[in-house]
Amino acid sequence: MAATDDAVAADDDALYVLTAVLLTPAKFPSVLGDDYPEACAALGLPPLAAGYGLVLGQDSAGARWTVVTDDVSLVAVAIASWDCGMEYDLSPGERTVVAALPGWPLAVAVAAPGVPAPHDPEPDPEQPEQLPLTPPQSDAWGPAQRRLGADEIALQWAAWREQIDDANFDTDGSAEGNGAGDDAGAGPSGAKAEPPWRETRAGTRTGAPCRRGSPEGSASAPLTGVRRVLAEARAYVETPPPLGRVRSSFASGEARTLRADGPGWSMVARTDDIAFVLLDEEPGEVLPVGRGPELPGLLEALDKMAVRPS
Repeated sequence: MAATDDAVAADDDALYVLTAVLLTPAKFPSVLGDDYPEACAALGLPPLAAGYGLVLGQDSAGARWTVVTDDVSLVAVAIASWDCGMEYDLSPGERTVVAALPGWPLAVAVAAPGVPAPHDPEPDPEQPEQLPLTPPQSDAWGPAQRRLGADEIALQWAAWREQIDDANFDTDGSAEGNGAGDDAGAGPSGAKAEPPWRETRAGTRTGAPCRRGSPEGSASAPLTGVRRVLAEARAYVETPPPLGRVRSSFASGEARTLRADGPGWSMVARTDDIAFVLLDEEPGEVLPVGRGPELPGLLEALDKMAVRPS
């Protein structure tokens, strides 16, 4: 987190910097979209290959502002310094400022000292249609909350993984009613890890098994649930999705953490372990997907085509 007495110029006023995040193909605030172009579009920005840095702060009146800079390296160095507990004066040059957007797209827990409490700025009379950026609601469930949930699982992988007993995974070829398929397994109900949303749990699926001859089990029936997610993820290998929908980052040992998103779903996985799936149509549910015979190959293929931090 930035020191709150740092200030940069924005719209002829001082901006007291509170924090900053990257907006690049390999790392962007997932609340903004399933992929990098969608995240840029949410802020009215073109998807530049090099990306942007987002600097969140308050002006001298206490109003919330998000300053967009194309000096990505400067913002990356500042974030790395703050993560190490070091001070860093983040001051993007005036020529590097692309836009100053009212509001914050993310929740910020701190405020600048010596100025009024954080609030949205007054509407710009020249741009009355421009609404302030706001973080997603914490008491609702939708695409933004689903992606935030996947973020939290990636950050707390060990806490979520220890809740899952591999013996509970389905190994006889039957599938639960959510269309999970051979790789899916049911985890214990009642998650021990503190979730980012109150009702989330690694839940046991209660639907009847999908058996041969049933409508859901027929080849012509549309795929649902985890089966649909795995099928769409496999399709990414053949037809690359929009930039940033599949991202790979460091994990312990030689493994990688994979993050994939698609219409209505998010998946978090370790290349040497299982995966977790979240769905828009399953509010607060975290669905574990066992290794099985197919998941390792899928994760390896996704990792090869994923965007990685430079």
